[in-house]
Amino acid sequence: MQPPANHDRDRWDNPLAARYASAEMTRLWSDGHRYSLWRRAWLALAESEAELGLAISPAQLAEMRAHLDTVDFAKAAHYENRMRHDVFAHLHAFADDCPAARPIIHLGATSAFVTDNTDLVLMRESLDLVAARLASVIERLAAKAVETKDIVCLGRTHLQPAQPTTIGKRICLWIHDLLLDLEEITHRRKLLRARGVKGTTGTQASFLELFEGDHGKVRRLDELVARKLGFHSSYEVTGQTYSRKVDSQVIAALSGVSESCHKAGNDLRLAAAWGELEEPFEKEQVGSSAMPYKRNPMRAERMCGLGRFVMGLAVTAGQTAATQWLERTLDDSAPRRLVLPQAFLATDAQLVLYANIASGLVVLPGGIRRNLEAHLPFLAAEKILMAGTKAGGDRQALHEALREHSHAATARIREGDANDLADRLAADPLFAAVDLTAALEPNDLAGRAADQVREFVAGAVKAALADVPARGPEARLTV
Repeated sequence: MQPPANHDRDRWDNPLAARYASAEMTRLWSDGHRYSLWRRAWLALAESEAELGLAISPAQLAEMRAHLDTVDFAKAAHYENRMRHDVFAHLHAFADDCPAARPIIHLGATSAFVTDNTDLVLMRESLDLVAARLASVIERLAAKAVETKDIVCLGRTHLQPAQPTTIGKRICLWIHDLLLDLEEITHRRKLLRARGVKGTTGTQASFLELFEGDHGKVRRLDELVARKLGFHSSYEVTGQTYSRKVDSQVIAALSGVSESCHKAGNDLRLAAAWGELEEPFEKEQVGSSAMPYKRNPMRAERMCGLGRFVMGLAVTAGQTAATQWLERTLDDSAPRRLVLPQAFLATDAQLVLYANIASGLVVLPGGIRRNLEAHLPFLAAEKILMAGTKAGGDRQALHEALREHSHAATARIREGDANDLADRLAADPLFAAVDLTAALEPNDLAGRAADQVREFVAGAVKAALADVPARGPEARLTV
């Protein structure tokens, strides 16, 4: 990827923004968006205070509205270098833009009023985008599951050959995990509320003073501000900040998405190694600088790497929530500046990759058939045993014969020879009454796999997607 024209070669850039996450998620966590939201929070407070009778004029409010997006970052940086306080720096920069409103901006508020309410808005917007991206991935995987529902493949438990399943059914396992994630993401989104106006230690003392002891107006102020910020309500009680457990719960939900992405990515990498599935591979894509033949599953590998990163961030978020002292302590600030945006950007990046993989997933019938046939006689053992018993054979004798023939065939395989179990059974009089051709038919060994795909997609998947009408905007893979 070529660096942008304004690239500063002596400054480290976060690769989540520069290489991996979408433009949509990167914009949400940008300084431009964050600090315009700070100004909108200050405006919501002033508007609400004016509605409840404080001496704030329409001209002052109009002046504030006219400067919501005119943040002078150089001026704010200058103020912060002097004051060592980011909120106060931006407050002064806003006041310079709005000289008439200067006396009433931030009236009665504490720094957490703008920082916390803005972070909650950012998480709300970001959860909406994550939900939309999840819906896109689920929709694309569902289409691929239906398309491949009848392609029988070797099942694996303990990473060893097991009863056959179908490619479509295996994809449904990935979808099921994502449905659980979508439910949790939408749940966390619905539970988010504003921090509201609570004052320096959460007692609302400053606002009670402003409204001359009128508790009703203070309660109403809290409600008005929450609604102006797009929330149905605010948290009933807070300290100086809203509980950092909210952050922990949201990041845990993102960690859950990452678990699912990582699991599917690992499955795909294994299937690629066995020659059964392949992620999209572009015409001019290079798999290795030294081995030109390579078709490495780089998308799935990156998805797994980003997933592990987010799962690690969940630990930090939990520790931050657990170590807040009494009404608040500032050691939450640095981790939150790092964890919140990066958790969302890395989750977004995984889902962009996953959507790309789901759309272009390549199924390799030759490899699937070869792996299935290599183990097929063993996989049909139970069916052969039942058929022989139904034909009048002695189950225990049949079982012992199957065991001996299987071990003999395995010994040959370990020497590099073909699996000859079917030939051994055909030559054994004990199995003369068994239709071995029918018993070895792979489509009859996958149970209800294809029907389960149809039922699952038409039922649970369709219902979940109906509840999330938005779909993630198409995002270009930058690397």
